[in-house]
Amino acid sequence: MFNRQARVFFSSNDRERSRQEALMPKIKTLRAAAKRFKRTASGKLKRGFAYHSHILTKKTAKRKRRLRKGTLVSGADQTNVERMLPYAK
Repeated sequence: MFNRQARVFFSSNDRERSRQEALMPKIKTLRAAAKRFKRTASGKLKRGFAYHSHILTKKTAKRKRRLRKGTLVSGADQTNVERMLPYAK
């Protein structure tokens, strides 16, 4: 019969939380790092090897095979890479 809209009541705590969420800045992912690093299932960071994109004729087959595989990011670089990838899962 009547078209009444439901009124939603917010507590002051809910209002404050939504206001804080609106003001909190988003952290941007460094896109160059996102293309170079992946997170493993155990939470470590995986990276590829350098020196495998060009000038491959002088490199041995064994060396090129080894460069194909990935490895883990060293502990010294772990913090810096994680800061570049705030939302890496």
